[in-house]
Amino acid sequence: MDPTTAPAAAAGHDFSFLGLFLQADPIVKGVMILLVLASLVSWTIIIEKLVRIAGARRQAKSFAKLVASGGMPEARTGMSARVVAAAQEAWRDQDSSETRAERRERIERAMRAALTLDIKRLQIGLPFLASAGSAAPFIGLFGTVWGIMNSFSSIAKSQDTSLAVVAPGIAEALFATAIGLVVAIPAVLAYNKFSSDLGKVQSAFVAGIQILGNRLARDRGHHARSAAAE
Repeated sequence: MDPTTAPAAAAGHDFSFLGLFLQADPIVKGVMILLVLASLVSWTIIIEKLVRIAGARRQAKSFAKLVASGGMPEARTGMSARVVAAAQEAWRDQDSSETRAERRERIERAMRAALTLDIKRLQIGLPFLASAGSAAPFIGLFGTVWGIMNSFSSIAKSQDTSLAVVAPGIAEALFATAIGLVVAIPAVLAYNKFSSDLGKVQSAFVAGIQILGNRLARDRGHHARSAAAE
């Protein structure tokens, strides 16, 4: 190859993000598309979880605070409402032969079951973030290795080791790794944050559940009066 043509070829190569994608090898291009799709899905999950978990944290704090002060949450929707509904249903279904401890355990178990279902709903999508965070760098690395192999193949064919010959292929290959990291870093950070937030939500509800369960287990006379009034 004429040495004067190599710099010209490099200069004519588009090193913008779009140019690196369009000029990449088909395999590398497929890796980039896969990673971009994974990024879109990850950010959709992240935005959705930011909204829903923030709401769950507010409900958990309100539930725990209100129960600790002796009140009864009256929300009609949301996690608090479902937990309280489960408690009231278990409280109404009383057995005169059971002890107070047994009644308390049954009421708390009903509330914990309702809470567990809501926590599981909030966890939907988190496994994808964990998978994207762990797999995306390696998928990007595969595209990089493939692109560098093509660059070495170009060197062998042209018998020219100048940087101008290998730079375009290497740039395209490294771009795949960069995309993989762009996918992985937010996914890992979001997964860790959401897992921690859900743990705090669950802890706050459990603290309130214990107080409410103990109160409802004691309030057996009120239940008897309510039944008589009906």
